[in-house]
Amino acid sequence: MFISNAYAQAAQGAASPESSLLGMLPLVLMFVVLYFVMIRPQMKRQKEHKAMIEAVTKGDEVVTAGGLVGKISKLGESFIHVEVANGVEVQVQRSAISQVLPKGTLK
Repeated sequence: MFISNAYAQAAQGAASPESSLLGMLPLVLMFVVLYFVMIRPQMKRQKEHKAMIEAVTKGDEVVTAGGLVGKISKLGESFIHVEVANGVEVQVQRSAISQVLPKGTLK
C-alpha cells in the first residue's frame, strides 16, 4: 500500500560513435571560439608590447604603467631610468613601460 511498484525499463542499445561525437561538438566549438576571441588577441598584444619595449632608446618619451610621463635617460638590461622633471630620475622596470609617446610631446 505505501510502497509503489517498481518496473524495469527496457534496455537501450549502446551509444553509437556518431552520437558521442555530436555530444562533444558544442564543447569543441566553445574552445575554438574562446581561442579566437580571447587567447589569440591577448598573445598578439603581448608580442606588440614586447617589441615596443625592446625598441625603446635613450631620449624616447614614455608613459609608465603607474602614469608617470618622462624621457628615457639611461637604459639597462631590465631597468630604465626615466627623467620626469629636470634633475629628477625614476628607475622603473622595462615591463612597466605602457606607451611610447611621439617625439616632442613633452616640453
